[in-house]
Parts: sequence; C-alpha cells; structure tokens
Amino acid sequence: MWSIQNILVYLALAGALFFLVKKYFFKKNKKMNGSDCGDSGCSGCH
Repeated sequence: MWSIQNILVYLALAGALFFLVKKYFFKKNKKMNGSDCGDSGCSGCH
C-alpha cells in the first residue's frame, strides 16, 4: 500500500530528474550577435 510520504518522495525525485534532464540535455543554442557584446568580444556577455 502506498503512503502519502512515498508518493511525495517519488514526485520530488521525478521533479528533480526532470529539471536535470531539461537543464543539461535540452540546451538552446543561443546565437550571439557582435552588437550584444562589448569590444573585447565577451565583456558583458553572461
């Protein structure tokens, strides 16, 4: 029988795994324009 504590633990685990997969495996490629950055190429680009 499932207790409410087990259900909450599995939901938290699923949420954490979803966050990690989304963060590391579904990165969007951001194209940087020259006008977005400073003169040195990367100053101000964070």
